[in-house]
Amino acid sequence: MSDDKKDAKPKKAKAGAAPASTGPKGPPPSKTEEKRAERKSKGKGGEAATGPATSTQSETTRAKALSLKAGEKYVPRAKKRYHDVVRKQLIDKFAYKNPMQVPKLDKIVINMGVGETTADTKKIQSAVRDLTLIAGQKPVVTKARIAISNFKVRENMPLGCKVTLRKDRMYDFLDRLVTIALPRVRDFRGVSPKSFDGRGNYSMGLKEHIVFPEIDYDKIETVWGMDITICTTARTDEEAQELLSGFQMPFTK
Repeated sequence: MSDDKKDAKPKKAKAGAAPASTGPKGPPPSKTEEKRAERKSKGKGGEAATGPATSTQSETTRAKALSLKAGEKYVPRAKKRYHDVVRKQLIDKFAYKNPMQVPKLDKIVINMGVGETTADTKKIQSAVRDLTLIAGQKPVVTKARIAISNFKVRENMPLGCKVTLRKDRMYDFLDRLVTIALPRVRDFRGVSPKSFDGRGNYSMGLKEHIVFPEIDYDKIETVWGMDITICTTARTDEEAQELLSGFQMPFTK
């Protein structure tokens, strides 16, 4: 009799333990089912898990779009500086009678020569991809006009690529060149003020294209050099140098 009474007493469940299920045991829930159950519990008033906020590219883009007012257009920083600061400085120094005489940027031409294509023609694809990332615009492949046997160059062989930037892209590239790319050049001491052509155009060269932040050093195949030509409407080199100095171009003294 005592044994029956002992068996009749219900066993107390431990604190915090889940109640035993009377139904048949099945396979454990998958990750998808767990996520669905978690969403349902949050929707019923459950507290959401707190943790560090993760920022995505879409959120960043959305934040930038929200910073602009309704109907307001994006204006490059260098372009805004030209209209607000540089024009006034040029008018005060050279005393232009007509506002149309004030020099301005016309275009920027970026040229990248790829001599390794004589041995491997697939190198040009890598150069085009990198220049597209730097300029934000697809470049044009330059080809040989004549065949030169001494250099193993055949007619119409791709030897490089070039791109011409105008308007907003031109100002954006100049801003990135002055503020980001040039300070990353090894042993940089400034650019030469003697590289003007006498008609207000300035040319400079970079030995490594990896100074631009758009290029991932771990993913490139070869380090290329590039030539950058900044064309302006200035009539003299002095006016062109003063114009570029207004964009904070670091000329050596």
